Parts: sequence; structure tokens; C-alpha cells
Amino acid sequence: MTDKHPKRPRDANQLAKSIVELATGENLPEALKKPRQTTNRDKGGAARARSLTATERKQIAKKAASARWKKNLPAREQTE
Repeated sequence: MTDKHPKRPRDANQLAKSIVELATGENLPEALKKPRQTTNRDKGGAARARSLTATERKQIAKKAASARWKKNLPAREQTE
């Protein structure tokens, strides 16, 4: 299980500041500050997929796959 609370800072001044922000509600998570943006962010990929044709999606997938495989190729040994 992951901890949903951020780590407390070790520095006494930073710790005091974080406690005050937490108590006053100034240090809200990003999801609570801008709920509309976080929901729209999640919808972006699906909307883009709907707007693309099947051939465009296929080209994008091929480009992504080649980029992934390109990184994992072992370096060739140079012969003299």
C-alpha cells in the first residue's frame, strides 16, 4: 500500500512551514486546486484517438514501436 502523504522535510524551518500550510489549507494538492484540468487531461488521449483515422493511428504506433526498439539495441562492436 502506498502512502498518500508526502514525506515530511527534515529541516526544522521547512517542517514548520509545511505544518502551517497544512493547517491553513494553503498547500492543497494539484487535483484539488484545478479539478477541471485534471479531468480534461485524462480525456485527451481518448479524444485524440477518436479523431484519428485507422491508418494514422497505425503510423503513430509504428513510429512509437520503432523508437522503443531503437533504444534497446546493443551497441555494435567496431572491428579494425
